[in-house]
Amino acid sequence: MTVTLADVAARARVSPATVSRVLNGNYPVAASTRERVLKAVDELDYVLNGPASSLAAATSDLVGILVNDIADPFFGIMAGAAQSAIGEGASGRAGGEKLAVVCNTGGSPERELTYLTLLQRQRAAAVVLTGGALEDPVHSAAMAAKLAKLADAGTRIVLCGRPPVPGGAILAALTFDNRGGGRRLAEHLLALGHRRIGYVAGPAERTTTRHRLEGHREAMTAAGLGAGLERLTVHGSYDRRSGYDATLELLRRDPGLTAVVAANDTVALGACAALRDQGLRIPDDISVAGFDDLPFSVDAVPALTTVRLPLHEAGARAGRLAMGTETPPPGGIATICADLMARASTAPPRDA
Repeated sequence: MTVTLADVAARARVSPATVSRVLNGNYPVAASTRERVLKAVDELDYVLNGPASSLAAATSDLVGILVNDIADPFFGIMAGAAQSAIGEGASGRAGGEKLAVVCNTGGSPERELTYLTLLQRQRAAAVVLTGGALEDPVHSAAMAAKLAKLADAGTRIVLCGRPPVPGGAILAALTFDNRGGGRRLAEHLLALGHRRIGYVAGPAERTTTRHRLEGHREAMTAAGLGAGLERLTVHGSYDRRSGYDATLELLRRDPGLTAVVAANDTVALGACAALRDQGLRIPDDISVAGFDDLPFSVDAVPALTTVRLPLHEAGARAGRLAMGTETPPPGGIATICADLMARASTAPPRDA
């Protein structure tokens, strides 16, 4: 037999309206009364009717977290931290808790829009979008329109690691300093004496790819090495296989490379494998660097020089913003710094 709100009211010796106020947290209730209601909820194992509750309210207890690839630590770390922050302070007994659902788009712009539509139908309380955006005018316009509809319906929209969206629909955007990180990484290699540096970039249509590559090229150009950068750049996916294949192509284009910079740490692992298969030693014959400082970076052999992004901290902050437990940054935008982590995979070239 299904337990009803009236059953809880009878057990707690209060009115059904008081039970509703306790569960929805939308009206002050005396602490002793609230505890009595929650005790009755526990004893009767009462479950709040989510769909019915969301019909009566502007939003539901659902929070969507969109990621490109949940198997990629870059997204998994942010999503996990956001989900934990969303659950902070919830008693698990009734009312006020949020159900955080991770939506894996697979990098598909169509799936991204579909998930946002589904979350709109469910009257999601908040949406957190992680990772870089697709640089396509048609998709950007569709995203801006969809986010505006969500915001108009009361959904809190937070971007984590993604540039702001025009239109003012977002509550906050936490952006990574990818350009600055790319520049500092190139400057590190230049300071060691490297001049022939290959670059394994991510997908050309992604903002993260463009910003990291722009930073790299800014440093190279400032050092008088701007010529030929296109020839020493190969684009691919953000995965190990791409790093492997792209590095072989870079070596074909310039067998005398002294360093390879990878778009992220996973790509860097593929680059290292390709170099080893060619009989090259890291960093004795050639240096390698990555980006993100994913957990395995320090345990790679040799330990990988990379740029650290505070993924866990950013994800947790995004979760708190989504829940309204943290004040949005001034202007709604915060740039998160990237720190160089110089490790054993980079060293001066042999002829330096």
